[in-house]
Amino acid sequence: MIDFIERPIDWQAAAFLCRGVTENAELLRTVVSLLSQAVGQGHVCLDLEEIAEELVRIPEREEPLRLLPDVASLIAALRSLPTLGGPGEHCPLILDAAGRLYLYRYFRYETLLAEAIRARAASVSLEIDEAALAARLDRYFGVDKSGEDRQRQAALAALRRHFSVISGGPGTGKTTTVVRILGLLLEQPGEARMRIAMAAPTGKAAARLASSITSLREALPCADEVKRAIPSQVTTIHRLLGTIPGSTGFRHNERNPLPCDVVIVDEASMVDLPLMTALVTALPPHARLILIGDRDQLASVEAGAVLGDICCAAESPVSFIAGCVTVLDRNYRFGDGSGIAALSRAVNAGDHSEALRLFADSGSGIALEATPTRETIKKRLVAPVLEGFRPCLEAKTPAEALRLFDRFRILTALREGPWGASGINHAAETFLNEAGLIRLDSQFYRGRPVLVTENDYNHKLFNGDTGIMLPDPETGNLRAFFAAPDGTVRAIPPEFLPKHETAFAMTVHKSQGSEFDRVLMVLPPEDSVLLTRELIYTGITRAKQSVTIWSDAAVFSAAVKRRTERRSGLRERLVNS
Repeated sequence: MIDFIERPIDWQAAAFLCRGVTENAELLRTVVSLLSQAVGQGHVCLDLEEIAEELVRIPEREEPLRLLPDVASLIAALRSLPTLGGPGEHCPLILDAAGRLYLYRYFRYETLLAEAIRARAASVSLEIDEAALAARLDRYFGVDKSGEDRQRQAALAALRRHFSVISGGPGTGKTTTVVRILGLLLEQPGEARMRIAMAAPTGKAAARLASSITSLREALPCADEVKRAIPSQVTTIHRLLGTIPGSTGFRHNERNPLPCDVVIVDEASMVDLPLMTALVTALPPHARLILIGDRDQLASVEAGAVLGDICCAAESPVSFIAGCVTVLDRNYRFGDGSGIAALSRAVNAGDHSEALRLFADSGSGIALEATPTRETIKKRLVAPVLEGFRPCLEAKTPAEALRLFDRFRILTALREGPWGASGINHAAETFLNEAGLIRLDSQFYRGRPVLVTENDYNHKLFNGDTGIMLPDPETGNLRAFFAAPDGTVRAIPPEFLPKHETAFAMTVHKSQGSEFDRVLMVLPPEDSVLLTRELIYTGITRAKQSVTIWSDAAVFSAAVKRRTERRSGLRERLVNS
């Protein structure tokens, strides 16, 4: 966790929060700059005891780090700061009883979220007719003689409780389970007019959930009026809460709750601490909250690992959310011999030796190939780029092009450089231009895939949406075509596009919420703290048919062994009373 503090903003924040201090001034500025750095790295707080332990293991400390004493002396020095307070105080810095140092707003986010989850988890539906419920569960899930049907258990938790979580990897039936839960809820007496809201962190994830619900609800074993009552509209969390231009707040909050009875959030692992707090505190007291996601995926880009912390806390038998979390572990997408399923399990378990062994089975849809050098990467990219994107670029209609585009994608760990998304996109454009499949005559060219990187509510385009630049079949004018949740396509003039980037390749982070038939994942030739088990797992599980990883075995193994650890107190707050 300790790195040499490079960002000027961290030192500037420390200088501001420690202004006027004379005793231990350099020590205190160093500690506060470490806190600012930690938040920038996705942590919620700084664990002072852990910092002290890590310092002991550093053979030659950097100059500022030599100043840090043992944890008791460190805490004593911090207490002299006029900007430091404890829980319940409104100070820029908060030190809690466990020795965790916070910026005030993150301490408030964390405590508000824990309190809101506690209140919702304590609310249990007592009016349920258990005999009738058992019969309905049998109708939706079949008779469970073994008592081990996890999907049925998830449904039961969601029906009985006002807070529940369904975690599982791709293909474990999370969306199927949620659609059945909605049918069961709407069948309950007096619930036909239930107000249901569904949301996801990105527009891409929202569109995928909407499409899945539209197809899955037709197969439900219930009356047509129940099927019609299940909404197919899914929005982004920001739009659900109502963004306020120029403000970090939302229109819906604890004083103006969301007008809903059930809220379902997909891809919950992508939701950071501030956004999850805003959502949970905006719910009316009676509303059910159902979170869906994969606890083992990459955590949110911003601070926190909320879904992971919730799932870990629920494993404790003394946690007040024990019983609220169900983990689906049976995969319905991949057969027993699936290389992708076996590889994702090995990576998730941190078993790099087993993962490397699995690659030896060349017929299982997985492959590990050495990372190309700076000099050879462009040559290595030619074949996969031409093979992967030619069908899409030769498509006859925008709808066909969008469908074929999702058959293949290049995923990267890095954003910049020859092994990053930016460098690979530039190389791909060069090869495709030389092959006559595109013509690089302007920024907006025929066949350019685009990834939207900010929300645009006026044009209903959201962060994570992918589209393709093509001539309009009716007018011939170049347009960016995007798939709509109802299966149609929308045409947007290029000049109306929000911030976006070329998307032949994208980072693994930006691929969350997406799935592709085939994936090529490119790792850099040298190990990095950015290469983690969660990143490898997330990249692998974007693939439905095959995944090829360009990485040296040593770099791959190091990444699989490296877990993402985000420091926060949420887990403990969800366990301790």
